[in-house]
Amino acid sequence: MLSAWAQNFSQVPGVVIDHLPKSTRNFIGSPSLVILPNGNYIASHDIFGKGPTPQHTHVFESTDRGKSWQKIAELDSLWWASLFINKGALYLFGTTREYGRMSIRRSMDGGRNWSRVDEGILNEEDGYHCASVPVQVFKGRVWKGMERNVPVTSWGNFQSFVASAPVDADLLDPKSWAFTPRLIYNKSAWGPGNAWLEGNVVMNPKGEIWNLLRVNNLEDDQAAMYRVSDDGQTADSSTVTFIKLPGACKKFNIRFDPKTKRYFTFTNYVLPNHRTFRRERARNAQVMLSSPNLETWTIHGIILYHPDIETTGFQYLDWQFDGNDIIVASRTAFDDGMGGADNQHNSNFLTFHRVKNFRTYRTPAEWRPLLEGITDFVVLK
Repeated sequence: MLSAWAQNFSQVPGVVIDHLPKSTRNFIGSPSLVILPNGNYIASHDIFGKGPTPQHTHVFESTDRGKSWQKIAELDSLWWASLFINKGALYLFGTTREYGRMSIRRSMDGGRNWSRVDEGILNEEDGYHCASVPVQVFKGRVWKGMERNVPVTSWGNFQSFVASAPVDADLLDPKSWAFTPRLIYNKSAWGPGNAWLEGNVVMNPKGEIWNLLRVNNLEDDQAAMYRVSDDGQTADSSTVTFIKLPGACKKFNIRFDPKTKRYFTFTNYVLPNHRTFRRERARNAQVMLSSPNLETWTIHGIILYHPDIETTGFQYLDWQFDGNDIIVASRTAFDDGMGGADNQHNSNFLTFHRVKNFRTYRTPAEWRPLLEGITDFVVLK
């Protein structure tokens, strides 16, 4: 298989970190991104599909602020993992496989060498699910949203919960972790959505811990959130609240900007001219949003777009603040000149992007007509 660096992918938006042609029957998933204390960038992705080495996670490093990338590690038995840093160590937190056990791996040398899979298994039973959502640190604890899919015979039976541990604990020790009770999506009472997943643990302006989740709802703009106790032991089902968040039926990551005191995210909001397409599969645009309170969201602008909606996708973004910029890793489906992407979901690239001066970013002139007709959310001009 030819490497990404041996090919000319100048037509692909951003910087190509990795590439898998669809002929491999493997696809790129779960992008994650962190900035090391020394300023180097680390990105990761897993592999899904029917080809060889599925459920492996690949790790890449950039020493030039994202201009070029080198593969530095490959981990077996790790899927759906999030990169994060705690006490100077680099971690990946995910599952051992699709609907496997919760698993955490640690690197003490910036991502080249990692702890063994058996050193960080957090539970005994299978059925667990997550995504490369942010692993946050609030109130002296490390937090990540998780789910269990019961039964695993079909998609969508997600029971949402939050995993957390003290920041000073041994994060590879299962005894360090607390798990909230699992909450089941009430399909009969909470329609028109039918499942929730890929939760973001956030701290609201009042200092309360909440889990804010994607909702599988073909109307596209519904998210759910519920309160979590500060000690990570309980989740209050009576606090379940639904909010309007553009593009919330697909995965998103939320982080807080202390300078503006606003929460930022990127979503696959379906633009007006594409709304006849199945909205859960419309992934050809990425829109930057912000909110002062996690409940009212404003559209800042389109950061990625392509008119082809069948085989183009920019999805599952993970990102970090980098001074006045935001850096982004995208699971990207795009024409590679080698047969193209399998479809908009089955991505053939991991790409890197930079949103310069994000606080004042607005949609480029050529894409502004795409925002016409939006009436249910404020759009910044």
